[in-house]
Amino acid sequence: MNLKPTLLLHICCAPCSTHVIDTLKEDFRVTGFFYNPNIHPSNEYSRRLDEMKSYSQKAGIELFIDGYETEMWHEAVKGYETEPEGGKRCHICYTLRLERLAKVGKEKRYEYITTTLSTSPYKDAGVLNSIGESMASSYGLKFYAADFKKKDGFKISCIKARAHDMYRQSYCGCNYSKR
Repeated sequence: MNLKPTLLLHICCAPCSTHVIDTLKEDFRVTGFFYNPNIHPSNEYSRRLDEMKSYSQKAGIELFIDGYETEMWHEAVKGYETEPEGGKRCHICYTLRLERLAKVGKEKRYEYITTTLSTSPYKDAGVLNSIGESMASSYGLKFYAADFKKKDGFKISCIKARAHDMYRQSYCGCNYSKR
């Protein structure tokens, strides 16, 4: 039996995950990973998590949920509060989340890791892929480099999210991006 390789997918939110999960399931055994200490306030975090729990069941994937470590996140981005969206604060945030993804991926013996973050038109896939490859390499994993917004990926994710009547947030997640 020729089994597909395993992949642990960092998921930022359910709407962004729709197209990515469908795309990756063609070639991988996908498991979701929800780790987003950047999301504020806590009721927003809960709403996004609940949406993802519901969608992971519909999509037929297992979902791991990691801690909501907002204090650690705030400490990590301290001094970068006024950075523009996509700036140094975001790079720190990506690194925190992708390093945790790689650590858990290694612990749970996944072959590949990747993230839904590149679905957003506001995220630089080159930066995300560079950080992801570095983190994967550090933990002896492979990183699936992608720009999921390409080939109408963002548009498709929006259509699928509407079809599932999903809540779609109006900001990335952190209180600084809300501005």
